[in-house]
Amino acid sequence: MSRNTNFPHNLDIVPSTHPFFKLADVFAENSQREAIQAYGIAGRVWEAAYATLLYIQSPPNFSFNPPFLDTTKSPRTIIELGSGIGIVAAAIAGVINQREDLVIATDLPEVCPLLERSLNMSMSRSAHVRPLAWGDGKAGRELASEFFSGSHGRTLTHIICSDLVYFPELFAPLLRSLIQLTSSLFVRDSPQPVIVISHKVRSLVKETPFWSVFGLWFDFAPILVKVNSDVADLDDGETEDWRRLGEAADDILFVFTARRRVESLNWRVPEDDQALITGRGAWDNDDRKGDDTFESLLLMVFTSAT
Repeated sequence: MSRNTNFPHNLDIVPSTHPFFKLADVFAENSQREAIQAYGIAGRVWEAAYATLLYIQSPPNFSFNPPFLDTTKSPRTIIELGSGIGIVAAAIAGVINQREDLVIATDLPEVCPLLERSLNMSMSRSAHVRPLAWGDGKAGRELASEFFSGSHGRTLTHIICSDLVYFPELFAPLLRSLIQLTSSLFVRDSPQPVIVISHKVRSLVKETPFWSVFGLWFDFAPILVKVNSDVADLDDGETEDWRRLGEAADDILFVFTARRRVESLNWRVPEDDQALITGRGAWDNDDRKGDDTFESLLLMVFTSAT
C-alpha cells in the first residue's frame, strides 16, 4: 500500500459519540477531532467499535454466546488489526490478565505514534504497539519472530478486527494478513485463534466480495447477546431471548467470531490479489468461487425487518 489510505479523497468526517458509552478523554470528541486532523480516518472511533467494546466490557446483566475470553485460558496473546486511535486495544488491556496476557495493537507505521500516545494515556501497560500494514508479509514475519518464535514463543489466541471492511482495494491485503496470522508462524497448537470481527454495512455491492472469499478460508457466525432482566420485570409467559449482537443498531451491524478452516491450512495462497479475492486457491484449486454465509445472514436480517 504505497499511498496513505487514512486520507481518502474528499475526506469529511467528524468525531463519533455513543449514547451508552462515556469515553475517556483520550478517546472523546476533542481528542478524536485532533486525531482526525493528524491521522485521517484512523483518528475516529468508528461505529462498529462500540459493539466490540460492549462485547469486551460486558455489563453485569449481559450474557454473550460465545463470551469474549472464557473460551481460552491464560496466557492469551491478542493481536488487533487496524487499531487506529486505540480504543478497542485499551479496552482489551483492561480486562485481560495483566501478568500473563498480552495485546498487540497494530496499524500502519505512520499511525503507530497515535496508538502509542493513546495507550500510554489510558495506562494500558499490557499493550504493545507494532507496525503492520495489511498484506505486508515481511512485517508479519518480523512480528512473528519477536513474539511467537523460539522455545519460549507465544501462540496467538485472538485476532480483533473492528470496522475494517470498507475499501475494496484493501480486501485482499486484509485477507492475506488474516491468513498469515492463522498460519504456523503464529499458532503453535490447536485450536485456531478466535477472530472477533465487527462490521457496519455501508455498501453491500462493494463489501460482499470480501465476505464471499472470507467464508472460503474461515468459518464465521454472529455473536449472540441476551440481556438478563430481573425476573420480576418479566410479564407472565415472557422469556429472555438470545439476539444477534448489533441487531438493535439503526444500521446493519454484525459482530462475528471466526476460525480458520482446518482444511485451508494446506491450500496455496495466490500471490495475485485479484486471484485471491475471487476465490482462487481456496479448496486447493484455481476456480473462481465464493461462500454464501454472509448473504444468508443478510437475508435473515431483511426477512426479520419485514
